[in-house]
Amino acid sequence: MNVIYTPEVWYFLVMLITFVGLAIIKIPISVSLMFSALAGSIVFGEFFPLRHLVEGGFGYIDTILVIGSAMIFMESIKVSGLLDTIAGNMTIALHKKPTFLLVLLTFFIMIAGMITGSSTATVLTTGAIAFPVLKNLGLSKRRAGSIIAMSGIYGMIAPPINLPAMIIGQGVDMPYIGFTTPLLLMTFPLAIVTSLIIGAREVKPVDLEEFRKTREREPIKGFAVYLPLILMVILMVLENVSWGFSLGLPLIFMLSAIVATITGAKGNLLRISISAIQNSLGILSILIGVGMFIQIMTLNGVRGLIVGFLNGLPQGALLAGIALGIPAFGAVSSYGSASVLGVPFLLAFLGNNDIVVCSALSLLAGLGDMVPPTALAGIFAAHVVGEKNYFKIWLSSMPAFFITMIFATITIIHSNAVGRFANSWYFYPVFIVGLVIVAVALLLVDKGKEMPVS
Repeated sequence: MNVIYTPEVWYFLVMLITFVGLAIIKIPISVSLMFSALAGSIVFGEFFPLRHLVEGGFGYIDTILVIGSAMIFMESIKVSGLLDTIAGNMTIALHKKPTFLLVLLTFFIMIAGMITGSSTATVLTTGAIAFPVLKNLGLSKRRAGSIIAMSGIYGMIAPPINLPAMIIGQGVDMPYIGFTTPLLLMTFPLAIVTSLIIGAREVKPVDLEEFRKTREREPIKGFAVYLPLILMVILMVLENVSWGFSLGLPLIFMLSAIVATITGAKGNLLRISISAIQNSLGILSILIGVGMFIQIMTLNGVRGLIVGFLNGLPQGALLAGIALGIPAFGAVSSYGSASVLGVPFLLAFLGNNDIVVCSALSLLAGLGDMVPPTALAGIFAAHVVGEKNYFKIWLSSMPAFFITMIFATITIIHSNAVGRFANSWYFYPVFIVGLVIVAVALLLVDKGKEMPVS
């Protein structure tokens, strides 16, 4: 009970109330984080700690550079026609395999999130491109929106870019290394299960004539349009396996973006860059605000208080707080949830596999993008599919939401075992064989659905 009367509790309450209050009245999340950090410093006795605010604001500069360049790359391949080409060719080749196509579309939607680390960017780019195909597969607006929203969240958490994990790791000085296999294990199986739960019963073979009428752009012929994506993959592989080769993700994305502007439909790199940065300012500014918030929490002792309190909780209460608290706080901001709750929860589980625990916490933080009232992934998915009431999409997503929440919690409990498997030499063979088995099973299911389609 004595903890209630420590000054750090009141510092934290002031910061939290300021943050939530400003967010409720629609003040941008980044500004809310900055003012809540300032409020925390004022009650601590530091009226305007400029050095700490600047230092915190630059705490995520590496991540900001990665996200900015990734958004430029995504905009460049959208303008070049690569995304439309992939979706169109995929649909034409697999129009008689609706269940298999449904799962592939889920992976396609995830691509934008894997590159940008944003569920919102995913929904508005690959999600918007995939919607006409989902519609022609026979899915209602509600179910199509649910798949787009949940795929956006899984893409946001999947490697190579996972912003919540980067934020949590930065808060404990843990480098973003070794996350690829745990994140693959947590996202791709969930994406498959989600797409099947939501859409498998409704899908039917695609009517190609109807599909050609609804798509906005014709696929671009030729191999050149794929070069930006191929170059990005090659450079990323070399980055991870070749000693002495280190361009860095920002340069890899920019080189790939330059190639995209001279392949496919030609684009102006300067205009593409300006558009991409304008669209990503919200995300980038949140990262600056998160850095300030964590810096002030460290300055006034709130961070240490939270870690000490959580370490004293029974494991059952701690797990319940993680499973419910992180997604609930993510309703305000998934990035804010990762910084405010993710960091202390990770510290509370020291002694377990830190990378796996951090990955699972990031997955729970990502679920915040489906929690009302903000529910960014759900609201933007409703906008993309033309559904006026986003609660219909939210309700349709609930089975997948709770499966994900339970899966992430179980992963934390068994983090050491998961880590041993994820770091073993046989992970990739088992993972690939598993995907092949799923693909064969889906193709067998589709055999019973085949019918003459023009």
